[in-house]
Amino acid sequence: MQPLNGLLVISLEQAVAGPMASQRLADAGARVIKIERVGGETARHYDAVVKGTSAYFASLNRGKESAELNIKEPSDRDVLERMIATADVFIRNIAPGAAARLGLDAKDLAEKYPRLIVVDIFGYDQNSSYAKRLAYDMLIQAESGLCDVTGTPEEPVKVGVSVADLSTGIAAYSAVLEALLERGISGRGKAIEIRMFDVMAELMSVPLLHYDYAGKTPKRVGLAHTVIAPYGKFSCKDGDIILVCQQHSEWLRFCEGVLQMPDLPQDKRFISNADRVANLESLFEIIGKVCATLTRAEITKRLDAWKLPWANVSTLPDLSTHPALRRIDISLEGDQTATLPASPVRDDIKSRRVPGTGEHTEVLRKEFGPSASL
Repeated sequence: MQPLNGLLVISLEQAVAGPMASQRLADAGARVIKIERVGGETARHYDAVVKGTSAYFASLNRGKESAELNIKEPSDRDVLERMIATADVFIRNIAPGAAARLGLDAKDLAEKYPRLIVVDIFGYDQNSSYAKRLAYDMLIQAESGLCDVTGTPEEPVKVGVSVADLSTGIAAYSAVLEALLERGISGRGKAIEIRMFDVMAELMSVPLLHYDYAGKTPKRVGLAHTVIAPYGKFSCKDGDIILVCQQHSEWLRFCEGVLQMPDLPQDKRFISNADRVANLESLFEIIGKVCATLTRAEITKRLDAWKLPWANVSTLPDLSTHPALRRIDISLEGDQTATLPASPVRDDIKSRRVPGTGEHTEVLRKEFGPSASL
């Protein structure tokens, strides 16, 4: 059973954040109608690597219907209005002020359709001086301070995927679920604003607290950790491995079973986690010398025997063949097929259709046009 069966979601969306939210709703059983500009939304045109379809679009739009509408044109605007009139959720992932200019102000919609849940995804609080600023993923990563704590001592970097966009989409999805539960009690919908900056600022809580209350700005340490040690990448005879000791008991077992240096925890430089962080260079030198004498198979055998955590430093080819990777099938335009990572929260989805540009436009015009009985 899919929990959102019977719900209608209209999503005026583009790029990543809005599509992420509506895709999660579609995975949960909602009927999602994606409204695209004439010619298709932005993400369709980023690349064509998935057998003619953009990787971004293929990864974020499974299970949706696509309507290609010019909502400034009266007949298409009427179709959209009639969709909204029957919808449970209306998501807007468009520029600040655009919804109001289109006559789709959230307050007006709430008065007209009291059970409707309206979700606006913005970059910043619309009551702040940043309200009208453009908010792409990279800009929010930089503005939120994420880049300042990511990378090496020499250079800040952004996260390698669109973490601000994707996290915002997941936050919007969660907000919709909460609003649906609330509507089930009150009988009324609500207007929701999700701001990318807020989402990333919350994720930055720990480093911000270190600055606000200890006056410390966490250093960029690559694959190491600013407040936990040992934690990072080490080189064995035949490749790299990630080693982590987050608990003191793990540190004790690591010294005895992996390093085979049971007295090391009594070294005054390494007694507590704070001591180890303060003497990170010396600690890494000791661990590195041991790792350099072992193959990955030899060290992982020790780690497993002592029930200690470790990870491979996977490349994309490694991920593609990873034994833990679950995939689902997707069908694309032109009778093409591909696979992509499965939903992390649903095991019952085996295949989905990624719609072509405006694939369902005419059917939806008939369903929601002036001659339809709603």
